[in-house]
Amino acid sequence: MDNPSSSVATTIRPAVPEDADRITRVYLESAEHHAGLDPERYWVPAFETITARYRQGMQHPPDAGADGVTLVAELTAEIVGFIDVRLERSPDPMHRDMTYCHVVEIAVSSGHQSQGIGAQLLRSAEDWGRRHGATLASLEYLAANARAGEFYQRHMGYRVASITAIKRL
Repeated sequence: MDNPSSSVATTIRPAVPEDADRITRVYLESAEHHAGLDPERYWVPAFETITARYRQGMQHPPDAGADGVTLVAELTAEIVGFIDVRLERSPDPMHRDMTYCHVVEIAVSSGHQSQGIGAQLLRSAEDWGRRHGATLASLEYLAANARAGEFYQRHMGYRVASITAIKRL
């Protein structure tokens, strides 16, 4: 992931459909990394599938409307990272009624990691969430991805709030 203290000058902006191919390249790098960590759950989808998803705005549920955004990190006209984020509420009546800024996907191309780009993306997403009424930010990461866990917890101030357990049926 990133070292937020060694930041490079990138532009963070909302994605447009024309960014789909460039987002897909970063997405597929992330998919390869995750498939290497947990091949039982992750795989590398087809380039065309992911490009169509981002070109058509299908990375967010159709009912999300303005409650979801994809931001890209651009460095000298190259997309080097992206983040998909949306507003959510817990369906559990035990949880306090609040809006979460949920990070669904975040990725930085391997050649641009440890330069503060992931931190810039995450801060921008959190700012977007605050502007849209979110009280907490939330995200998931693969337990085997120790580097991501350290980045989120040690460098970005996230804490483990729940644990998801899985079992093959």
